[in-house]
Amino acid sequence: MKLLQRMKGAWRTLMHNEALRNRLYIIIFQSDTRLGKLFDVVLLWTIVASILLVIVESMPGLPPLAKTIFTVLEYVFTFFFSLEYLCRLYCSPRRRDYVFSFFGIVDLLSTLPLYVGWIFGPMRYLMIVRTFRLIRVFRVFKLFSFLEEGDKLMRSLQLSSRKIFVFFLFVVIMVISLGTLMYMVEGQQPGTQFTDIPSSIYWAVVTMTTVGYGDIAPVTPVGRFLSAIVMLLGYTIMAVPTGIVSAQFIHDHNLESMKKKKKCKECGSPLDDKAHFCPYCGVKVEPQE
Repeated sequence: MKLLQRMKGAWRTLMHNEALRNRLYIIIFQSDTRLGKLFDVVLLWTIVASILLVIVESMPGLPPLAKTIFTVLEYVFTFFFSLEYLCRLYCSPRRRDYVFSFFGIVDLLSTLPLYVGWIFGPMRYLMIVRTFRLIRVFRVFKLFSFLEEGDKLMRSLQLSSRKIFVFFLFVVIMVISLGTLMYMVEGQQPGTQFTDIPSSIYWAVVTMTTVGYGDIAPVTPVGRFLSAIVMLLGYTIMAVPTGIVSAQFIHDHNLESMKKKKKCKECGSPLDDKAHFCPYCGVKVEPQE
């Protein structure tokens, strides 16, 4: 009974130790200090080692001793990542924000696969999700400009999502129609590979994406002609989503550039950096200090 009370008292003391929490927060969440950067570098190398371990372990023909060593290392890495995640929860001033943040979810997922693998064996290979934790390298080595460019790209994808969805719906309708048409052309031939509409739709998807497995192929002249049309459509269709996102990205970049440009105080028009007079209203531009 006394031991239980002592354990409870030690737990309360630990949970309310603000000095320890602040110290751990500086080391774990910040990389400006010597210990903070050392912790992040060690963490990154540990992530790389654990990812390589998962990849090598999946290779056939490994000796039993190597498998045993790899298993022990997996438990060591998982224990380290689990302890790190608990420390992040302990010292985080806003635990809820951290738990539901991108890094919080990835940190949690990087610890779960081994535990889930005790029940579902193949799930343990989902430890490869630790690869996403390497994104911290941008923060550790002060490569924030790369993160800003990534944020711009993600924003362009979000703003283009409706257009891409409409385009994707159009592609789905097209492959269903082309697959059905090919079934009508090839489905009545003896020994045909177009045995049903779903198989024909599968052929349309594979052909339009220019993958071309070759497991299903038309034999009639009309079917081959239709196949050629689908291939040509695939080349044009695959470039459309890229164009949509690129156009949005350029539009956002131009808006940002317009905001950064100096403006005429009289009419508010954007001005060139070297302009001495406003090209719209003719007012003299005051030099910026």
